[in-house]
Amino acid sequence: MIKIVCVGKVKEHFFREAIDEYLKRLSKYTKVIIEEVPDTSDSNLSLKKEGMEILKKIKDNEFVVTLEINGKMLDSVSMAKFIDKTFNSHSVITFVIGGSYGLSDEVIKRSNYSLSFSKLTFPHQLFRVILLEQIYRCFKINNNESYHK
Repeated sequence: MIKIVCVGKVKEHFFREAIDEYLKRLSKYTKVIIEEVPDTSDSNLSLKKEGMEILKKIKDNEFVVTLEINGKMLDSVSMAKFIDKTFNSHSVITFVIGGSYGLSDEVIKRSNYSLSFSKLTFPHQLFRVILLEQIYRCFKINNNESYHK
């Protein structure tokens, strides 16, 4: 199972539609759940508070991948291999998308793997779509199915 823990809600209908489309496509391969935690506006308070809420959503047996700007960058084939290998030892892979201020030290310490998609900064709502698309791409690669490049 894939779990995505993220800060804030998706407000724009076009992001919601894209998310729903990838969730539908992924249902052929694995169960995917998205768990949201509330975002806050105060930078010092929010990081700590959001971090505590994120950690409440993560069980001890889950393999946690935090999305961080300074994480390791993988190409799609390498990420597909990473997901396949991780599923050999863990039944749940949890991806964590932080809020506007990033991730708390406590969440980073809980992480098993720090992953970066780019040095660029993306809107958090859009990044959910990007993450789901890449996870879908990984399952297509791992199942030797064609998918546009």
